[in-house]
Amino acid sequence: MKHRMVKRVIATAMTAAVMCGALTGCGSSEKATGSQSNDEKVTAEYVEKSEEDIAATAGTVVEDGRYTLDPNTPAWQLDTKENSTLTWYVNADWWNTGWGEDVVTKKMKEDLKVDIEFLVGDDTKLNTFFAGGDMPDIVTIFDASSSVAQKADSWAYSLQELADNYDPYFYQVASEQTMSWFALSDGKTYGYPDYSNTQEDYDSGDLFAKTAFVIRKDVYEALGSPAMDTPEAFLSTLSEIKEQYPDLIPLGFNAFETDSTGSLGDVLQDYIGVPIANEDGSFYDRNLDEDYLTWIKTFNQAYRNGCINDDSFTDDGTAHEEKVSIGKYACIMMDGTPQRSGFLTTFANDNPGCEYIAIDGPKSTVGNEPMLNQAGISGWMITYVSKTCADPAKAIQIYSYLLSEEGQILVNYGVEGETYTVGEDGSFYLTEEMKELQATDNDRFKQEIRIGEFIPFGHDKYKALSEDSYPDSIKQMQEWGEGKLVPHFILENTDPDAGSAEARAYSAIKTNWATTLVSLIRSGSDEEFNSTLEAYKQFLNDNSWDAITAIKTEKMQKNKEKLGQ
Repeated sequence: MKHRMVKRVIATAMTAAVMCGALTGCGSSEKATGSQSNDEKVTAEYVEKSEEDIAATAGTVVEDGRYTLDPNTPAWQLDTKENSTLTWYVNADWWNTGWGEDVVTKKMKEDLKVDIEFLVGDDTKLNTFFAGGDMPDIVTIFDASSSVAQKADSWAYSLQELADNYDPYFYQVASEQTMSWFALSDGKTYGYPDYSNTQEDYDSGDLFAKTAFVIRKDVYEALGSPAMDTPEAFLSTLSEIKEQYPDLIPLGFNAFETDSTGSLGDVLQDYIGVPIANEDGSFYDRNLDEDYLTWIKTFNQAYRNGCINDDSFTDDGTAHEEKVSIGKYACIMMDGTPQRSGFLTTFANDNPGCEYIAIDGPKSTVGNEPMLNQAGISGWMITYVSKTCADPAKAIQIYSYLLSEEGQILVNYGVEGETYTVGEDGSFYLTEEMKELQATDNDRFKQEIRIGEFIPFGHDKYKALSEDSYPDSIKQMQEWGEGKLVPHFILENTDPDAGSAEARAYSAIKTNWATTLVSLIRSGSDEEFNSTLEAYKQFLNDNSWDAITAIKTEKMQKNKEKLGQ
């Protein structure tokens, strides 16, 4: 795979917003000061400031004389306060609550001069915080469409307010498009996500595809490297596999979990290039696209030919991954290749020459090109600073630190000389000791080193700094996907608002579609296939589909406005 390098110094065109007027001292509580004289002018759309405006920010003293603001210097480097303690709630029980013991957070603690007490839980615990009013200092959630996120102005500081008051350098490391995307109706942005990929990120070539149609290399070569891009060739090759490799399952796909379509729903739609919107930008029902349904009929024929195992519809993720690790599937329509890289590596290491490789699988029957999706602009984890934060200055410093190149190199590679080295070409390389630990005792590697584990504010582009970021088992798959990524930003966060009648109807529709798709693929005849499809269409009509599509179209239009389209 060609090496794609992110520059050591990632320049940004963003300039600091200007703070007008002096800050009001807050004593030892160190709370942000509420509305500033320019609050009404602050929006999530950045405007380029003049040199005079930037200079005006310099010289402003944070309360108690802790440090003087400098828009060109990260505030954590200026702050004279030696010890801060913050509580940080992550709405996930699996989050590692350790702080200061592993390589990554030890360095963070030293640089930022802060102790973090992590709290974890689920939605019930999160709601308890709101009900009691005793909020943690920092809060991380996972749903940008939730009421918690949409009402963030009532309980969290805006990032503009925090940056203006305490760390204008934030504007140099935050993404303009991400800030605009997360702005609420007041024009301010309250939460910042991890893995928020912007149009610039897609254009950079530093993002890698996570979807591929893969086949065992030994099987592929033994069959003479057959085509599988048309329905006819697809079915023919699967039948050959069934005949010549009776111990293998000819075709597999990601597990069908609750309300899930595995990798045969939107993943397959992306793979064959089903449009993501109508030409006028309105909602397009991709599930009923004729090109897509042609391929679902093809999968149905493969099932009738004995090339798809019934267990594939009931296997959970663990069972599916176990089969990947022993090469049980001849072919797989696979999504999330990085998450499955460990199982792909296990099989490749145990069976040299048999590793899974990406090939041209199902192709549009009407000439569409693949439109593979990656993490979108909404990201995954969204992090806020509550209005009860004990030290908002330190909180925004954490944002700036983790969004900077310095912070991202730390969380992705650790400490230079200790866990990684930099080659003459600027590439990052994990030390042999780290590679050995990761390969032989990954649990210990995660706990004691924590490289790649501290993911709030993380970003995929920094993985392009190193060939060690991804295992060899998926590099060829990523190479196959080059040039095939297309942002799906317009579709993000377009579901009906939680709690509405349309939201309940849409939830029922998604559940119905998941079971319908299984029934379509397992249909015993063309008549049964058509009858199942018509029943689904009737279910749409009976469950406010027109109202739902109108809502989604309206939200898609708002997304276009946010994106400046």
